[in-house]
Amino acid sequence: MRHATTLRIGPATFRIGSAWPQPIADLSRLYAAYPAMTGAIADFTVRLQPTSLMRRFVRPSIFITGDHGLADAAPMSLSHGLLAAEMGMNLQMALGWRRHLLLHASSVEKDGRALVMTGESGSGKSTLAALLSERGWRLMGDEFALLDLETGAILPFPRLVSLKNRAIDVVAGQVGDARMGPLLRATAKGDIRHMVPRADAVARMDQGAMPALLLFPRFGHDDDVRLVGQGEIFMRLTQASTNYVALGEPAFAGLTRFVTGVPARAIDFPSGEAAIAMVERLWEELA
Repeated sequence: MRHATTLRIGPATFRIGSAWPQPIADLSRLYAAYPAMTGAIADFTVRLQPTSLMRRFVRPSIFITGDHGLADAAPMSLSHGLLAAEMGMNLQMALGWRRHLLLHASSVEKDGRALVMTGESGSGKSTLAALLSERGWRLMGDEFALLDLETGAILPFPRLVSLKNRAIDVVAGQVGDARMGPLLRATAKGDIRHMVPRADAVARMDQGAMPALLLFPRFGHDDDVRLVGQGEIFMRLTQASTNYVALGEPAFAGLTRFVTGVPARAIDFPSGEAAIAMVERLWEELA
């Protein structure tokens, strides 16, 4: 690829190459505070290449590939090049990472302990993690939480936080444009804008934390807190993992320890402020 950069995020290193300069320029700006990895051997390679020679120049169209890829993946517009790069990194982790159990979850840390939040797309976990990270919590990750199967710790993977639709203005109003990426309009999931984590999240991305609370958030409903049975928790977390089956028995044992040792609640909330108040209260009561 003519244009390329190498990024280290937590324990994983990515080399991202592109046929066009703009996606790499966006990555270089937004990940400028991350460790310089020029010449490093990467764990994964991501390639953003045109779907055909003509589509490199006329209505440019990106196909995401790399060490791992999906042959039937839909191409993306060059205007969504940053999103394509982020999705490419997600794809490599989801299909190729074997050092830790991957959970599709957001995580933050406070007082040396981790809060893990998981749920379907649109549940509000990314927005809540972003808001908490501006109020004394350390962002550990948005897309994936990495569970160490030997120690039980959650390890940081502090990528850019992907904010969608109404959440964009809520978070951007608090962090300012300097830490926000370009507005990507009309993607498959609506409008998307990425937030750069605070400096402490990057500086401490080699420091894990023991999980102290698991939440299943759900945005758009009246305030409510519910108990969740361990059987349901286990089932939902296996469904939220991309490598549980591949890791085999160690994943079963590690996830069992997590489920039986970490208190969990499902929470409904109508707004970010309501969610923060609920989280702070539950943290004091349970963590």
